[in-house]
Amino acid sequence: MKSKLIIFLATVSFFVCITFQGNDQKVTAASQNDYPIVLVHGLAGWDRNEALGFKYWGGLYDIQEILKQKGYPTMTAAVGPFASNWDRTAELYAYIMGGTVDYGAAHAAKEKHARFGKTYPGIYKQWSDTNKLHLVGHSMGGLTIRQLTDMLEDGDAAEQNYYKEHPELGISPLFVGGKHQVQSVTTIATPNNGTSFAENENALVPVIKDMVTGMSALSGNILNPVVYDFKLDQFGLKRQPNETLNTYNNRVYSSSIWKTDDISSYDLSVEGVIANQANLQTKTDVYYFSYTGQATTQTLITKQQTPIITMFPAFVPAAKFMNSFRKTASNGMKIDDTWAPNDGLVNVVSSYYPFGTAAKAADGNPVKGQWSYYPVKQGWDHIDFIGIGDKLPSAVNSIYVEIAKNLAGLPK
Repeated sequence: MKSKLIIFLATVSFFVCITFQGNDQKVTAASQNDYPIVLVHGLAGWDRNEALGFKYWGGLYDIQEILKQKGYPTMTAAVGPFASNWDRTAELYAYIMGGTVDYGAAHAAKEKHARFGKTYPGIYKQWSDTNKLHLVGHSMGGLTIRQLTDMLEDGDAAEQNYYKEHPELGISPLFVGGKHQVQSVTTIATPNNGTSFAENENALVPVIKDMVTGMSALSGNILNPVVYDFKLDQFGLKRQPNETLNTYNNRVYSSSIWKTDDISSYDLSVEGVIANQANLQTKTDVYYFSYTGQATTQTLITKQQTPIITMFPAFVPAAKFMNSFRKTASNGMKIDDTWAPNDGLVNVVSSYYPFGTAAKAADGNPVKGQWSYYPVKQGWDHIDFIGIGDKLPSAVNSIYVEIAKNLAGLPK
């Protein structure tokens, strides 16, 4: 494991030293809207100021700034790296609009955690039905932006009923509904139908630990809780004064929250996505796009999916597990051989689009309420898409410039 990581880091060090050689001219032709893009990270992600310059979106370079230089207004949001999709949705709403995170009175009572979280200044306070946003999410970030889009329009019945019974407690505008503030949703390497790896609840936490450790190494060991926030304050998992780093880490990783349904490990699972379907509906007034990678290849003799040599080392156990895991889900869906190809964390078949929704291969003519899925990027693992894998900066940047150009070309 250690030798593979050293080789991987050496490869990354070589590639990130190559300067992005792209066309620096701003792309304005064919633009039909000027709605900003908001980038939303996935599992184990971090904010722009949490790793002393090492970006989740770009690593040693900066996808947000590259898009802005190209003429596409772009912002980056941060939410709980390991929180449930519900909690992340509430956090994302507050991060964009500004204000204190409100997880909902009914939800907080049910899950037995604090109702209110951090307070944010807001990155787009004018967000409204006329000042819309393009939401782009990587990994679990895709599920989060799907749920935010759904809740903005539909609100939440449980929170509304709780408010009727306890009007003195108030209710967040997020749970009221009636808002049409999202122009498009773009998911990148997102388990839109769940990932079969998360069905192995005993394996996800070790992989999360390896992800944090591995990405800390990629950042020069500056990605740590001094500058890396686990954002689980609602559960009381905040680093205490004089608490050592190892003690804090162990307290988080050994917490009972990983065994609950109000956490990322459950919401990323196939069963978790099935249970959360009501909050992940495809909306008829929103454009949907998806990008997918594959970092496994089929062996000639056994016909099994095996990780390619450049896969991020921490993902190899997960990739092997997904190759062999089979199950019939609670809704009758078969997790069979078609689920074996993966990017190290997400099954290829799950990333295309939510099962049962209208979808087509991207053809340049997107339709609201219908998913447009792009061809699978062969040889791309889960973190190659965010520029901290082994892909050239130019290859990664070109994807985001393509996304931004396509989104700007959507009619208002």
